[in-house]
Amino acid sequence: MNRSGVFIKQPNGYKSFKPNPLPPEPEIDLNNELSDLLTKSERSLARMDGIAYTLPDSNLFIAMYVRKEALLSSQIEGTKASLEDVFEVESGIETENINDVEEVINYIKALNYGIDRLEEFPMSLRFIKEIHKILMTGVRGQHKTPGKFRESQNWIGGSGGNINNTIFIPPSVQEMKEAMSDFEKYMHNNKLADLIDCALLHYQFEAIHPFLDGNGRIGRLLITLFLYWKKIISKPLLYLSLYLKQNQQEYYDRLNMVRKNGNYEQWISFFLCGLIETAEAGLVSIKKILALQNEKKELLWKKKLSSPYAIGILDFLFINPYVTIKDIEKQFDISFQSASTLISQFEKVGILKENTGRKRDKKFLFKEYVDILKVGT
Repeated sequence: MNRSGVFIKQPNGYKSFKPNPLPPEPEIDLNNELSDLLTKSERSLARMDGIAYTLPDSNLFIAMYVRKEALLSSQIEGTKASLEDVFEVESGIETENINDVEEVINYIKALNYGIDRLEEFPMSLRFIKEIHKILMTGVRGQHKTPGKFRESQNWIGGSGGNINNTIFIPPSVQEMKEAMSDFEKYMHNNKLADLIDCALLHYQFEAIHPFLDGNGRIGRLLITLFLYWKKIISKPLLYLSLYLKQNQQEYYDRLNMVRKNGNYEQWISFFLCGLIETAEAGLVSIKKILALQNEKKELLWKKKLSSPYAIGILDFLFINPYVTIKDIEKQFDISFQSASTLISQFEKVGILKENTGRKRDKKFLFKEYVDILKVGT
């Protein structure tokens, strides 16, 4: 028998995959390479988590990291959107690819909901269904039962909607329900190091594919939410989608390798390398953002912007780097003229740049900040 599961012939002739419950048997071979990667990944995450405590306001960074993760995870599924598109829609401006952007915004809502929900509710099948409902409601795929496990067979790939020409067929409905029950039990009684179990749970979820749509995005959401729930990270600042997007074919190939020959170790190695690379890149980004924040505060002081709102506006731009005069007017409860004057001052010192070319309804972009965040998108 394959270590990871069996392919079962169904009455219609196709073979679906039934995954074995976790943990794998025989147990994971924690060889020298995996042991070293595990140690390095734990250290990298600890360093990134440590620097999060030095942030003057971590919510500024979390809000933007969540947006970036939402965009990247959605792009893996073929969504065509940019950070600027997301900022525009959040500001009430419709874009040509509004359907794509709404999928990204739903991902942001689902991730934020999940983080808040974990303060009072554990990881569970109910929890997974709740975030799936938020992810899929009101967007493409909304007819595919948001918040409910599938009641029909699904499959991955294939041409012309033909199940016999597929890349992979997940378990049948009954086997899927049994597998998800085992999945929930293992989340609460995981046997190995948390980072290894995170890798195993991500693989297992993708193998089970319990929803008719949105499985990939939910699976990637669960990585961060599991790490946060297990208190491996104290701030939700680690997201693996950039690494998975940059290594997309290898990502799929390695998941498939587990299904085909039960080689969990190669998948865990890939996953841990992703954690290390992502944490190190996160450290660099956070340091760049902190340096930019300090640089712009010094600039405001040197240019003698006397308004008591100047620093507040700068902080606001680290949450909303794409603003209008009306945004500033509303946020700080000041007159339109005062907001216009402040925006003009920020434009003159080079912090903001007008982004539409219009004479009316102008939008201003904190470009240096967005350029840091845009890497990989």
